[in-house]
Amino acid sequence: MTNVVSLNNVDHADLKLVRADAGAETAINQALVFPNEFEQLQREFPILFRKGPDEAFQAVVLLGLDRDENLFVVDQRWRTRIVPALLQRGPFSIGIPAQGGEDAGPMIHVDLDDPRVSRTEGVALFHDHGGNTPLLDHIAAVLRTIYAGLDLSAPMFAAFEAEGLIENAALTIALDDAHRYRLNDYYTLDAERFASLDGAALERLHRAGFLGCAMWALSSLGNIARLIELKNERRHG
Repeated sequence: MTNVVSLNNVDHADLKLVRADAGAETAINQALVFPNEFEQLQREFPILFRKGPDEAFQAVVLLGLDRDENLFVVDQRWRTRIVPALLQRGPFSIGIPAQGGEDAGPMIHVDLDDPRVSRTEGVALFHDHGGNTPLLDHIAAVLRTIYAGLDLSAPMFAAFEAEGLIENAALTIALDDAHRYRLNDYYTLDAERFASLDGAALERLHRAGFLGCAMWALSSLGNIARLIELKNERRHG
């Protein structure tokens, strides 16, 4: 059961967020991400593709190798410089007012029943005079990333498919000689195909705004080595 309402500084003047600095999702081994995050995420995580329930491609970052495992979180804190936007939003979301008219823009919504929301403890969302605190400004920026990213995913994958870049990737990850993981049902970009694209194809990707995304997705696969390192630390620690 949720109690999602539009956030405002009158009804929610005393609202606070508990564990505002954590947001550490420990029970997931992958997270949905968006093209406008790729540049930062590729420095920390492997970016892979999968098909959603509607068979449309989605981008995800791989966080762990076993079910419900996030290797990038220790003691409820991320050990990375960047965290996927969806995992930073906490109890907040974006919505369009039902009766807002044509000019109504997206507004921040909050689930008042979420245990991270409190009126007595935590980090404030609003200053005493009603203005946003840095925490709420950060949440708004995260939600803008998600809102913009939702519109970019389908065109990006269409551009990749048009150039024949997406390939099924059954990845084998070896921790040592005796322990291996087989990751099925994922897709990546075909590095050889990308390297062989002619100038016209590269120009099409560039003009569409997705050439960088292709390069970042490919370079991110080097982070699988980091994932192996973290997994072995946890196994032997």
